[in-house]
Amino acid sequence: MTPTSLNISEIVSDPKVRGGRPVIAGTGLRVSDVVLTHTTGDKLSAEQIAHNYRLTLGQVYAALSYYYLHQAEIDEQIGRDELN
Repeated sequence: MTPTSLNISEIVSDPKVRGGRPVIAGTGLRVSDVVLTHTTGDKLSAEQIAHNYRLTLGQVYAALSYYYLHQAEIDEQIGRDELN
């Protein structure tokens, strides 16, 4: 039996939304927004982020997973955003 790859479709990119930056599907919330809320400043837990932004816990973890799979790219975007 051949394994089936299952993709998490919670993270999307659309050039018309947030300049094509990865966002949580159905929201304008960028993956980088979730990451920064989780890792800097108040350092909110995944549960707190879900509550504060009215997301499911799965959406928050999908954003964090996407970040850790694409960390260099997202960190670069965060750095560019800080310069603007």
